[in-house]
Amino acid sequence: MKGNFHLLYYLRKQKVYKGGPRAIYMRITVDGKRAEMSIGRECESNKWNSSAGRAICTKEDVRTLNSYLDSLQSKMRIAHQALLNTGQQITAATLQGQFKGKSQKSRYLMKLFAEHNSRIKELVGNGFEANTLKGYITSERHLTDFLRKQYSQDDIQISELNYAFISNFEHYLRADCKCSDVYAAKYIKHLKKIVNYCTENG
Repeated sequence: MKGNFHLLYYLRKQKVYKGGPRAIYMRITVDGKRAEMSIGRECESNKWNSSAGRAICTKEDVRTLNSYLDSLQSKMRIAHQALLNTGQQITAATLQGQFKGKSQKSRYLMKLFAEHNSRIKELVGNGFEANTLKGYITSERHLTDFLRKQYSQDDIQISELNYAFISNFEHYLRADCKCSDVYAAKYIKHLKKIVNYCTENG
């Protein structure tokens, strides 16, 4: 999947609007998910074409603004191609990060889980029990099976995890794996530990 994106410029609605120019925002949409940011420019409402996402006027300042919007759109296409070239998963968030020059090394859940379990294995008998390792290995296996069944993939970026993912995984544990409340909670706790570790360590 190429993760094609849609780019829209719009005037941000203000809670208390007393007239005058309004901030222009950029909205990036990939697979129905959005990321938004200010572009640091403003425009009068009566000089803005919402359908075109461009200013409307023949004055030089408006032409300059539209040229700037065009240049940002070109830059976004370059950012999109860069993600494609490096094989990174394309989302609204990763595309925005690439555009802003803040892209980070991709971190994948199952890769981190495997690394975590390898560290635990080395510490069995020295702070960790064998049953602890067994529990984490089971969690890893359930997650792998869940990803293959629900997403048809072997791994997923940490940045893609959200409440829906965790909720769906919990349902999978109970409905498909027939896990009890205690074990389902334990496997969810293991998942959150990996995510929290990744977040705390950037």
